[in-house]
Amino acid sequence: MNAPLIVGIGGTTRPGSSGETALRVALAHAERAGARTRLFGGADLAALPHYAPEHPERHAVQTELVEAVRAADGVLIATPSYHGGMSGLVKNALDLLEDLRGDARPYLDGRAVGVIVLAGGWQGAGVTLSALRDIVHALRGWPTPLGVTLNTAASRPFTPDGECADDTTRSQLHTLTDQVLAFARMARTPAVTGA
Repeated sequence: MNAPLIVGIGGTTRPGSSGETALRVALAHAERAGARTRLFGGADLAALPHYAPEHPERHAVQTELVEAVRAADGVLIATPSYHGGMSGLVKNALDLLEDLRGDARPYLDGRAVGVIVLAGGWQGAGVTLSALRDIVHALRGWPTPLGVTLNTAASRPFTPDGECADDTTRSQLHTLTDQVLAFARMARTPAVTGA
């Protein structure tokens, strides 16, 4: 059986954003655990045209994102909290998943989804985490039991070279990734039927 594919979606227009760095840490952990990964970071998301359902033609980067999620066994989403909600870049990418509505596995059906929120305070982080988990449910995905919130006003979660600045951040991102991988592997295991 092929290694599970985990797709990361997130980041901002700022190169090296905390959200994209969090995804890189999580995806690197997934690779060490034997998964294949694909990252759609801030530059990729910024290149996506605005989702317009009345225009079915798709830009190459839109098609690439939709095809990667279609093939994915699990998804990781990272967003900054802007005024208690996710960024427009991330929302636009998730809106594009409407293209999966007619699939045998529509939207995020059958996929574990790990959510990471970065905010300049705990209130924004908590509200955004809850909202994003609701969106994952609406897309028929399975939010992991752990959702990671990082308060960037309280501390810098990452070093300038993209490493976790503390063991707690690393542990949370690894646990989140492990939960996505565990679900992905269970979902790929054929059901055993009794005699």
